[in-house]
Amino acid sequence: MATTKVPEAATSVTRRERYIPQEIEQKWRDVWAETQLFKMDREGDGGRPKWYAITMYPYPSGDLHIGHWYAMTPPDAAARYRRMLGFNVFFPMGFDAFGLPAENAAIKHGAHPWEWTMANIENMRQQMRSMGTMFDWGQEVITCDPEYYKWNQWFFLQFLKHDLAYRKEQAVWWCPGCQTVLANEQVIDGRCERCETEVYQREMEQWFFRITKYADELLSYEGVDWPEPVRIMQRNWIGRSEGARVSFSTEAGAAIEVFTTRPDTLWGATFMVLAPEHPLVETLTTDEQRGEVEEYIAQARRQSEIDRMSTEKEKTGVFTGGYAINPVNGEQLPVWIADYVLVTYGTGAVMAVPAHDERDFEFALKFGLPIVPVIARADGAVRSVVRFEDVRESGAFAEGLHGLDASVAQADDEFHISLHVSRADDYVALLRAEKKPGSWISFAGARNGLVFDDAAIELASVANDTEIVRRVTETRGNWFDAIRRAISRDPRTAMEILRTQPFYTAEPDVTYHHDYGAMINSDELSGTPGEDAVRVTIEWLEARGAGRGEVNYRMRDWLISRQRYWGTPFPIIYCDTCGIVPVPEEDLPVLLPEDAEFKPTGESPLRTHEGFLTVPCPQCGGQGRRETDTMDTFMDSSWYQYRFLSPHYDEGPFEPEIAKRWLPVDQYTGGIEHATMHLLYTRFFTKAMRDMGLVDFDEPFMRLMNQGIILGEDSEKMSKSRGNVIDPDDLVFEVGTDAVRLFLMFLGPWEQGGSWNSRGIAGPQRFLDRAFSVVVDTAGSHVEDREDDSTRALRRRTHQTIRDVTKDYDTFSFNTMVAHLMEFVNELMRVKGTDGAHTRAWREAIETLPLLLAPAAPHIAEELWQRLGREYSVHDQRWPAWDEALAAEDTIEIAVQVNGKVRGRLTLPADVDETHALATARVNERVAEHLSGATIVKEIYVPGRLINFVVR
Repeated sequence: MATTKVPEAATSVTRRERYIPQEIEQKWRDVWAETQLFKMDREGDGGRPKWYAITMYPYPSGDLHIGHWYAMTPPDAAARYRRMLGFNVFFPMGFDAFGLPAENAAIKHGAHPWEWTMANIENMRQQMRSMGTMFDWGQEVITCDPEYYKWNQWFFLQFLKHDLAYRKEQAVWWCPGCQTVLANEQVIDGRCERCETEVYQREMEQWFFRITKYADELLSYEGVDWPEPVRIMQRNWIGRSEGARVSFSTEAGAAIEVFTTRPDTLWGATFMVLAPEHPLVETLTTDEQRGEVEEYIAQARRQSEIDRMSTEKEKTGVFTGGYAINPVNGEQLPVWIADYVLVTYGTGAVMAVPAHDERDFEFALKFGLPIVPVIARADGAVRSVVRFEDVRESGAFAEGLHGLDASVAQADDEFHISLHVSRADDYVALLRAEKKPGSWISFAGARNGLVFDDAAIELASVANDTEIVRRVTETRGNWFDAIRRAISRDPRTAMEILRTQPFYTAEPDVTYHHDYGAMINSDELSGTPGEDAVRVTIEWLEARGAGRGEVNYRMRDWLISRQRYWGTPFPIIYCDTCGIVPVPEEDLPVLLPEDAEFKPTGESPLRTHEGFLTVPCPQCGGQGRRETDTMDTFMDSSWYQYRFLSPHYDEGPFEPEIAKRWLPVDQYTGGIEHATMHLLYTRFFTKAMRDMGLVDFDEPFMRLMNQGIILGEDSEKMSKSRGNVIDPDDLVFEVGTDAVRLFLMFLGPWEQGGSWNSRGIAGPQRFLDRAFSVVVDTAGSHVEDREDDSTRALRRRTHQTIRDVTKDYDTFSFNTMVAHLMEFVNELMRVKGTDGAHTRAWREAIETLPLLLAPAAPHIAEELWQRLGREYSVHDQRWPAWDEALAAEDTIEIAVQVNGKVRGRLTLPADVDETHALATARVNERVAEHLSGATIVKEIYVPGRLINFVVR
């Protein structure tokens, strides 16, 4: 370690010396740099346990803003705290230097991305130093440096060897603003997450990582401490679903594969829906339908995936003219295309069961397709509407209903009847006995159908649906005119007829449900209980070769190709003779040419750089051409925590012995917005590295904490266009680094964020000024060896503060940590002007203060430690320990209630027993007034908190 002269402590103290942060903060930052105070102790000394902490590194696309400070300084305080606890702490920093933000900024300013990026890095590096962070700049990584991205290329080759990287053509999201493809995770509400331009799909050949291989593993968080919101977001993104793959067949014999989580509803499939891009659409479409189908496909391609999946969007679709065969009952199903089905999710084909899927239900109603219930309602509810004029004698009918335990209401000359499905057969029999000839009466819910003169026809099949509609249309009975008025046409399905009755669709709507109930109308499986239905159906399908159980995922493989200049080149050469040829490892890195035209054109700028493009094939020596796409920058951040350990190591991506000593990362911090991108990708990377034998653990980060967002004073997100951005450099110049650090920690719970308040920073300023005063003004005072109530009270507050601040750091409760320190300094200010400031208890208190301040306000803590005459550096000291006995209160206050109302308060010794507490309460003057003349029936004692007398 380098040596340097540490500033000497003042030999004499001027009382009321002012705290001027600008005079001390740069001084101590220079000392820390010269003494290499925070240099990584690679080998470890004295048997200290390691603590590897990282906060997410920034994009170097501009100056640091106050949001960076909010993300970085509290974790810096937490790392400093761990160091003082006795851990060997490593807390590095680097720059996520490739990618669109840096490239777009360089294009805007007319500079080369390398020059723009490196200039920004130097500026941001100086800004981070002004934060007073303990980053070890000797371990810095810069991802656009060939020294770093060489190992991106090396990892790609390893993934290729282990069948985790592959190339294929598929529809991908294209951002016309950024002129590049995007991964699914980078499309937010149909727009590019970078520039917010609306995206669309185009067919391209691209490189992918097989992240789906680890889908099940990525659902487990065993052994790590991660926030539940992140877990939920990742689980939802992965979207694991269990069900069955079922093969329907076209009339020509082609298979239409369908994945369904509800195979128990197969008998209720009444039509099929394909994604407009499904490969079978072409062959299924008849000549009569072709024009309409092609027009619909063109329209669907212009919509974003989010728009197509919206539940609020009106359902659209077109009949192809073709049919498919349902494997469970041999029925012909019309095949439609609709934009709410996506070829990128599942198989791009849906068996539509409109009775039990809301989207299919709306689609069927709109296009007049049959709806056949095949799952029993859980509530067993059946409703029926009967006109008085449709039964022979309404009194006799009403009497019959009474015997069925039915609920009956009368409205507009109608009976509105509700009963349980267990009495449905009896009800149908009553209808047939009492109904007038020529009329028909409907019922809906757990049983659905119509009672005619000669039969009761239930909605149990498509054939029954057709027969019900035929009879109603041909007879044009009592309800027909009302039905036509309700739907403005002749009815097409039985469900259309039923839904014209408002009583059936009133909450809860009995015409639709998606319960997991017993199977009905399902041939031999009818009656299968709901809890067994899915399993039994899968077994039934597998026994007949009609389908198989399967697990499916919403997540797709990670698309890593980008058509931009500023990224890692792929180590791939294409040869007409040899095909796809990996660049030999000894030839890495494949350098990004500095003289390429880097402005986006819709294809990679490297395509026009002949010196880069044309190379010999490593296998046959013939002419080859390089892959000209570059890698997604999430490649850089998926493994950077490994490179921090040995950023200049050239025999591998990291030095194995150092990695064994330091990995995995103990504490990781950053924004929750990275939950389904960076945080998912880096977990995948670590699991893949484990399977390659590079590491021997499963997760990259043992503990994760997420910060909230700092809003402007207008409670809006900070942005230059709104004019509400806070410049941290200006604040440091005005009030000093430590005040800014404390203010950010004091805003509120770190994980929730908060709104900036310029007036609020005066509080931390005053606090630091008072802390400086209590130490500096009394550092040279004589010390008396005295013990009395006042010294015991001061020691109590000191040890309580140590206890509370320690617990706050352990839980990242930075706001309450600052509050406890403020309360402690307020107490010291009260004692400062008394003779208590000349006691050992006072000396212990003012020596404890800089230790507790050191993680959060490192500069003033170092200054105060020196002013106390203590050895450099405060950051090398052990964290103070509290004595629980000294922290305990001598007395406690207990509220006394009579029949639940507070009637008095007692101050008692902290160790008071129940008998003495109750006896004291009874004779308390105010309490005794309310006990006088009453009988105490119960005495309740909550130790240290409450007494309640129950009297009558």
